[in-house]
Amino acid sequence: MPFLGQDWRSPGQSWVKTADGWTRFLDEKSGGFVGDISSFCKRDDHNKENLFNSINYDVAAKKRKKDLLNNKAKTQYFHQEKWIYVHKGSTKERHGYCTLGEAFNRLDFSSAILDSRRFNYVVRLLELIAKSQLTSLSGIAQKNYMNILEKVVQKVLEDQQNIRLIRELLQTLYTSLCTLVQRVGKSVLVGNINMWVHRMESILHWQQQLNNIQITRPAFKGTTLTDLPLCLQLNIMQRLSDGRDLVSLGQVAPDLQVLSEDRLLWKKLCQYHFTDRQIRKRLILSDKGQLDWKKMYFKLIRCYPRKEQYGDTLQLCRHCHILSWKGTDHPCTANNPETCSTSLSPQEFINLFRF
Repeated sequence: MPFLGQDWRSPGQSWVKTADGWTRFLDEKSGGFVGDISSFCKRDDHNKENLFNSINYDVAAKKRKKDLLNNKAKTQYFHQEKWIYVHKGSTKERHGYCTLGEAFNRLDFSSAILDSRRFNYVVRLLELIAKSQLTSLSGIAQKNYMNILEKVVQKVLEDQQNIRLIRELLQTLYTSLCTLVQRVGKSVLVGNINMWVHRMESILHWQQQLNNIQITRPAFKGTTLTDLPLCLQLNIMQRLSDGRDLVSLGQVAPDLQVLSEDRLLWKKLCQYHFTDRQIRKRLILSDKGQLDWKKMYFKLIRCYPRKEQYGDTLQLCRHCHILSWKGTDHPCTANNPETCSTSLSPQEFINLFRF
């Protein structure tokens, strides 16, 4: 037999705390009657304050929820655990797959960009996502991506370091968005087109800020690079892994210009990034009949990817299939968890979620 009575959860009812306890009343539009709203409003100011506090609490709760989900949220989506279990199939205990967007939300990238050992790793990961994986991110993961990118730009503007690296990242992202926005009718992007146009305007603004940056000369007037012995200057130059940094360094002073043209310096740089087979395919001889290692380097980087090296990387535990940063505690059941961890390059991290 169906229940014909008035459901206490029906629309229009509210619970308000009074001196006699919690009292419920119906709105006049609801058609039912539990208490007269007009008589309730004639009660003392204490009851009125409870009513308004209840309404204000509901409005504030809805506003906080909206602020968390809108595009202007400035914090990364919070999770207590700083690791994620990578599962590639459905089981009785787990349903669905672990996606790239879920991993991007769970791993602590906001703190990672503050660590100099992880900064380049995160930037490279952002660049790979911008090239081909933007459509794989969920809506909240895309917001986290833009928020982390904004923090990266602000860090570069404050520290005045890695400027060229972030310029290339922003240019890659803007080029990808220009292509994806044109296909928005095919549902390749999550979100409204106006939101993506606003994000593209933010990218252009960040690019303008980076172009206008002026590196200030430090006030310290002590020992400089050119004051060191030549052997130490060459040793420092050998620590640079990008040939463009060597060219820029050679433009600082005439003495550094001579050192930046050292054949042995460019030879070691080519041998560091490329294999002997790749080098043999791109041999270039100078007018004197010698190998021109500098020209060979810039020709090789147009044909092959350079070797990537990072101070700290994400690690995958082969025993429990948990992905985390090095040094992050996770519930591993192996006897020796350190021997089960494998470092992942940014490209291997992306490939991990291509099922």
